[in-house]
Amino acid sequence: MHLVYLAFAIVAEVIGTSALKAADGFTKLVPSLVVVVSYAVAFFLLSLAIRSMSVGIAYAIWAGLGIVLITAIGVVYFGERLDAPAYLGLALIIGGVAVINLFSKTVVH
Repeated sequence: MHLVYLAFAIVAEVIGTSALKAADGFTKLVPSLVVVVSYAVAFFLLSLAIRSMSVGIAYAIWAGLGIVLITAIGVVYFGERLDAPAYLGLALIIGGVAVINLFSKTVVH
């Protein structure tokens, strides 16, 4: 169940970060509210996930996948462009998350 909590925490964090761009420095009410609520949900769900998994591993997965997903949203929805080193870095993040999940004995499945 902890992986379900972690997955939804990642989704909530990505929604909040996407809304953060739309909030334009917290000058727009609705996107600002989405930011606050999404981050609150994300941290609550992360707190449930770390009840039964290592906080460092949970945070590494949460942050790594969040970075990759928000970058993809930035490219697709906000027209942001990436160069080759950025793509390489993202591939390394994905690889790191995969290594943790596939080979680390600290991850409880």
